Amino acid sequence: MILPATAAHATALASIHAHCFAGQDAWSAKALAALVCSPGVSGLIDDRGGFVLWRLAVDEADIVTLAVMPETRRQGLGTALLASALDTLRDQAVTRIFLEVAETNEAAIALYRKFGFVTAGRRPAYYANGAAALLLRLALPPPA
Repeated sequence: MILPATAAHATALASIHAHCFAGQDAWSAKALAALVCSPGVSGLIDDRGGFVLWRLAVDEADIVTLAVMPETRRQGLGTALLASALDTLRDQAVTRIFLEVAETNEAAIALYRKFGFVTAGRRPAYYANGAAALLLRLALPPPA
């Protein structure tokens, strides 16, 4: 079940993040609790083992992270989380969404492309391990 992510979910968020992002890229429960309590930050968590967090600024949003536990991937959870996030953002009058994704993360890139995200740029050595990131953007149409 998809629910709004809160600071009370920080331990679960950190556990999921640690399983999805190795080493120094994983965020602590303390950092995630602070993040979800930050102005403009919202998110969703699913008890099957996934979450998405975003930062809102007027009519733009930045997807900060989307993570799905390895054992629950390829079952539609990432799609459900992203669809729910986009619905929420559309209802908040967001017109543009941005995110960074490791250029080697083919599964994540395919997910974002399925929703219409296009490449807007590339950030060399963006991640702690030196990997580059693709900057993706989505023009979000208003609600029907």
